Amino acid sequence: MTGPQQIGAYRIERLLGAGSFATVWLGHDPALGAHVAIKVLAENWSHDLRVRERFSQEARLLWRLADERLVRVHAVGELADGRPYSVMDFADGGSLRDRLAQGDLPPALALRILREVAAGVAVLHRNRIVHRDLTPGNVLFQAGRVVIADLGLAKALAAASGLTARAGTPGYMAPEQDDPLAVVDTTADVYGLGRLGSRLGVPLRFAPVLQRATERDPQDRYPDADAFAAALDRVDTSGALGPLRRTGWLVAAGALLAGMSSDVAPPPKPRTATEQTGQLTVALPDGWRGAGSGWAGRFDGTGKLEPALVISPDPRRWPTDPGMPGAFVGLSRSAAARTTAAGFVAEHPHASCTAAPVRHSRPAGIDWVLARFTCQKTKPVIIEAAGIKAGFMVYAQITPGASADDRSVDALLAGVVVG
Repeated sequence: MTGPQQIGAYRIERLLGAGSFATVWLGHDPALGAHVAIKVLAENWSHDLRVRERFSQEARLLWRLADERLVRVHAVGELADGRPYSVMDFADGGSLRDRLAQGDLPPALALRILREVAAGVAVLHRNRIVHRDLTPGNVLFQAGRVVIADLGLAKALAAASGLTARAGTPGYMAPEQDDPLAVVDTTADVYGLGRLGSRLGVPLRFAPVLQRATERDPQDRYPDADAFAAALDRVDTSGALGPLRRTGWLVAAGALLAGMSSDVAPPPKPRTATEQTGQLTVALPDGWRGAGSGWAGRFDGTGKLEPALVISPDPRRWPTDPGMPGAFVGLSRSAAARTTAAGFVAEHPHASCTAAPVRHSRPAGIDWVLARFTCQKTKPVIIEAAGIKAGFMVYAQITPGASADDRSVDALLAGVVVG
């Protein structure tokens, strides 16, 4: 892309990135001898008054808030052709999206970054602003700090609902953001934080927090980013955040992010498994792997196997080794069309085992029906679980081990993502 050599008082060195609405250039401030990021409205949107207002609103918000957890704006201006631009801090550490492209984060660091992102979003919420577009590309690392960027879709709470254009990034935005008449408040950002945490690979014990954050009904979520962060802290009384606090999280995170030391252990294996059609993803407990190419014996309308995965420390041994924990998770449209979740669970009895009363739970926003069987001749415990989601019967057969309780089973189900 051929770009400008000069924008205002700043010499342009190179392109940093380009999106649908703007391009960002690396500039040099000769007065300060420092680099800056210069965001310029895209030419094809320069005559759209609504988009121009969004662009200008972002600069005004960042200038007014002036918080170290948010990207700071130093100046604004217009090009000769009338397009507005804003001059911002340069994030020398890149974005979270860049870092994730290099491989999965260590769980402790993933958790700490999520906590820092929540703290940045809390700044917005305390100022009655909703970000509405929390994605890895909008989380930046600057001088060892985590900062929130791209407030182009942000709105004051008083104006965040009612006949507005669809706003947000699919996969991260709350369901209500797809409805132009819905009320969009701080709970929409809580949903984004939950989705961000689900894809970062935070430790599995935080799954209930992420589950509540991503409930479909906004009233079932945490009310704001402060409450979400407090929930993370309650779970982590002395765990993953502890070592980073004791060593100084900026130093520890900097070493991990930049790979500065050859003594740093390589990132763990992927924290999620996704079956080949992309319709089913399951979060993996530490040391577990995923395998599978479909649900044997079950076919969709095109004759292909319906989606399914086996997750276990050793997926090959799981079906035959009584001591090997694991789970089978599958999706079936045909089953959803002919029976209920309770009916599907009833189709999977274990006659030689002792059954506990059926219970109900709602991890991952799915209304699960669960039956627990205690067995002597096969796996010590077998859990049969089913629920309906996005037109699929979501089915899980879990063998968690004899000592597993309902909470650990729910934590595993909280990692099931459909679609």
